[in-house]
Amino acid sequence: MHEISEWYGEVVERAGLAEHSPVRGCMTIKPYGWALWENIQRPLDEAFKATGHQNAYFPLFIPLSFLAKEAQHVEGFAQECAVVTHYRIQTDSISKTVAPDPEAQLEEPLVVRPTSETIIWHAFKNWIHSYRDLPLLINQWANVVRWEKRPRLFLRTAEFLWQEGHTAHATAEEAMAEARQMLEIYADFVQRYLAIPVVKGRKTPTERFAGAVETFTIETLLIDGKALQAGTSHFLGQNFAKAFDVQFLNKENQLEYVWATSWGVSTRLIGATILSHGDEKGLVLPPYVAPIQIVVIPIWRNEEERTSVVEQAFTLAKALQQKGIRVKVDDDPQHRPGWKFNEWELRGVPIRVALGPRDLEAQTVELAWRHTGEKTTHPQDDLVRQAQSWLERIQVALYERAKARIDKQTYRVDSYPEMKEILESKGGFVLAHWDGTSETELAIKEETGATIRCIPLEAPLEEGTCVYTGRPSTQRVLFAKAY
Repeated sequence: MHEISEWYGEVVERAGLAEHSPVRGCMTIKPYGWALWENIQRPLDEAFKATGHQNAYFPLFIPLSFLAKEAQHVEGFAQECAVVTHYRIQTDSISKTVAPDPEAQLEEPLVVRPTSETIIWHAFKNWIHSYRDLPLLINQWANVVRWEKRPRLFLRTAEFLWQEGHTAHATAEEAMAEARQMLEIYADFVQRYLAIPVVKGRKTPTERFAGAVETFTIETLLIDGKALQAGTSHFLGQNFAKAFDVQFLNKENQLEYVWATSWGVSTRLIGATILSHGDEKGLVLPPYVAPIQIVVIPIWRNEEERTSVVEQAFTLAKALQQKGIRVKVDDDPQHRPGWKFNEWELRGVPIRVALGPRDLEAQTVELAWRHTGEKTTHPQDDLVRQAQSWLERIQVALYERAKARIDKQTYRVDSYPEMKEILESKGGFVLAHWDGTSETELAIKEETGATIRCIPLEAPLEEGTCVYTGRPSTQRVLFAKAY
């Protein structure tokens, strides 16, 4: 495989997922990429609604003063904000130039949404009055802008798509339960639909979301040995409620500040999918989210053969579609079968079906399995009857393969020299003891480039000594270099 970053960019563009836009750090998502995003979005949206959440939409522009109301929040996003200062431009037809109109300066600058806590909590003040209004469970599908210095399609872009949940609760216990529930929904989705194993954990205070009391995360490890934060869920305490004066009358008729959460995943999940399963031929897409699950390629030598094999190809496709399978027949006469085979391999379609005149006579099809490269011949009736179970098996196989890779790339380390050597030469997850101080965390980051990805929720307590300082430690944490 090529050097990973070069391979990644080539695959994203050649497979028709996305391309760079004229604005640095922004991308145009093409139809195939959008279909993949829709297949991620749909089951997530269903899971949110099944747990009582409702979708809403909030403004793209946020008054600058709103961000200043929560000190940690504004500090966390200050370096990434895009700011609107004018509402009109001047044009000069002679010099063909445009510039902001100095007479059209806004009274207050507007920040282009980097995240929506502030504008949403401004609205929640009007929506919440008593305990009867709680819990308030809101989700938004939207775009956000964070001025990215080192952009990469899907993984880090100045503008990206995501969902952001925002909830308000009567008690801290309810809010914490909500934050944990959403973490479980994310972990289940990423593992079940994207076939990507994850580690669930808590972020250290240094790595928490700006303004959060506690941040929960799901972390995965990609084929290049780098970690990726795949989703986060935050317990916000009463920070935003106090900043925006959101109070409610409890059952004793007393005023209290509400308790809050926020949580989100983004188009970064597409990048995670590419870099969890891809190979030298291109994408390898899990069947549950693949825009096309089966592609049927009719093969012919003359017009008579073409008519018969194309007709049967569409007959098979219709039968598969009736079983809920996403199918495409590629009968484009402009390209030869070999070109089509390569193209659909590049695009990661789980099963490729070849159908020629001999297959018509024998009532068979040749299948190519994208995840293994294996080719097998089956009766056409078996294709229709067993396709769904085959796709299920591919889904499981991709997860198991990714899990085996991550297990192999996870190291338990007890000495700092060994930790540095692994991070430098191999990458991967490093489970090591940490003394719990931000000073040690920062020193390790500066010397190795690795951060504490999380404090694993399911890891056992274990007495030990910090890999860096030798001070006592009660649990191993997960270090890695990351995107």
